[in-house]
Amino acid sequence: QVQVVESGGGLAQPGGSLRLSCVASGNLFGIDTMAWYRQVPGEKFESVASIRGGDDAIIATYADSVKGRFIISRNNTKNTVHLQMNNLKSEDTGVYYCKVIIRRAASWGPGTQVTVSS
Repeated sequence: QVQVVESGGGLAQPGGSLRLSCVASGNLFGIDTMAWYRQVPGEKFESVASIRGGDDAIIATYADSVKGRFIISRNNTKNTVHLQMNNLKSEDTGVYYCKVIIRRAASWGPGTQVTVSS
């Protein structure tokens, strides 16, 4: 059994920053990719950023819409993944979900709301 919990959502002004965190617990043997997705109102569910690999060979990927603004990072010891979101835009508003892949099976958190508004 794997539990995934996100935190750090909230309200930010355009141009502001928020930092999302996700912690995975339970049977994490074989943990692989950790990723962030989001559901933007009226839009499709989309991948935001993902990260995999150990301390010496980390591979991070980003959606084009967040490249240069968001940074994903991971602590393999603590089984956490973070999403630093800078220069936020109104179109970043949505529910952000953390996904953890363990031995090819995905576990999801319940999501955290991010609202970007003045």
